Amino acid sequence: MSGRFDLVAIGGGTAGLVASLGVAGLGGRAALIEADRVGGDCLWTGCVPSKALLAAAATAHGMRTADRHGLDPVEPVVDLARVMGAVRHAQAVIEPQDSPERLAAHGVEVVRGRGRFVAPGRILVGERELRYRTALIATGSRPVVPPVEGLAEIEPLTSDTVWALDRLPGRLVVLGGGPIGCELGQAFARLGSTVTIVEALPHLLPREAADVGAFLAGALRSEGVDVRVGVRARSVGGAGVGTARGGVLVLDDGGEVPFDRILVAVGRRPATADLGLDTVGVEVDEKGHVVVDERLRTTGNRVFAAGDVTGAMPFTPVAAHHARIVVTNALFRARRRAEHDRIPWVTFTSPEIARVGLDADTARQRWGDRAVVQRYDYAELDRAVTHAANRGWAELVGDPHRRLVGATVVGEAAGESIAELTAWITTGGRIDDISTTVHAYPTFAEGPSRAADDVLRARWFNPRVTRITGRLLAVLRRLDVPRP
Repeated sequence: MSGRFDLVAIGGGTAGLVASLGVAGLGGRAALIEADRVGGDCLWTGCVPSKALLAAAATAHGMRTADRHGLDPVEPVVDLARVMGAVRHAQAVIEPQDSPERLAAHGVEVVRGRGRFVAPGRILVGERELRYRTALIATGSRPVVPPVEGLAEIEPLTSDTVWALDRLPGRLVVLGGGPIGCELGQAFARLGSTVTIVEALPHLLPREAADVGAFLAGALRSEGVDVRVGVRARSVGGAGVGTARGGVLVLDDGGEVPFDRILVAVGRRPATADLGLDTVGVEVDEKGHVVVDERLRTTGNRVFAAGDVTGAMPFTPVAAHHARIVVTNALFRARRRAEHDRIPWVTFTSPEIARVGLDADTARQRWGDRAVVQRYDYAELDRAVTHAANRGWAELVGDPHRRLVGATVVGEAAGESIAELTAWITTGGRIDDISTTVHAYPTFAEGPSRAADDVLRARWFNPRVTRITGRLLAVLRRLDVPRP
């Protein structure tokens, strides 16, 4: 193509894909610049491979714990090379959805190489210059390797590189107890590694409430994972012990953890280097994130940013949400705003942990005793009992008018259950609506419904209401006398 594009997206991950396809679908001219593989972190190093690995690990765990269902347990034989082959098969099945061929079929021009702003309205890729009406920075993020003495020398694994493993590490240390560290740590433990998770903050999953992190730590420990919270890695010593990269991790509390490999999962940094942002007036903050307003506009004229590079929640649905906002704002100068308070996220450990909106502590800080908080324990949920997975809970958070403003689900299929709750929040629904909606039985989705039932039960089945309804029933009985 020649001429000016309506949108040029730099980065072929979720945000770039959704935005460029959206522009082309509305009749605009879109180009997507990608130096590596189209599909981004989600397809190649994030969501897809990790969930395929978790599926294999869950199967191994199910074999090992089959006695929960009255079957003879069996220790699985794990060949990590074959497991990774299954992971790559899942990627191969999904890859056509993000392929350059599909993009081209929908009117998006894919330009291979690294894009760099050279002047307002112009991006250089190799020797080719692309002119744009609007541009989108969607370059994502990269794993951070902390400055721990000796760590870089032993070539630590990250969420980008762990997929090249073909042999199961005997002893795996995971630095970082966030979603990535907990998911991968549990997966490798279930596949047969001896795993230690080291988290510097007081509890796992620092974005979640402390009781959620403590609950997950207990679940991991019950499967043999050594969970250490509130301690930091100080240095790596004894390189060469065990394997060529093995050694001992020294902690700041004096503890030592021997390892064969270390997996670093302490966070990610935005990929904003060498984009020429200063040439178009795009500002970044002290961490390198592109500064955007609520409409995802940067400080550069007609330049937007979306996804991880903005410093928003680092989840695929956030990038997709951003991209849809950018399409209308960029093409038609609309004024849509990104709404992060209605975006759910899930940690795909076992049990799963899902949340959307406000947590209980935030609601109580905002409304005090008028906040509505109700929790239902999965020990009493019929489907959880029949599935031998009756651990966890569903917690609903409402404002003083019982409008649903947040929810946390901890348990089997929490990621599926959170979808309905997100819909109720988005549409302004009340906790009453969840209770009066008929749910299939027995399902895990009943957990939040049971919590809603308890809210209504407390509202209606109390002494004050009982006195009023009792008097009313007494009057009705007197009036309802059979005629002779």
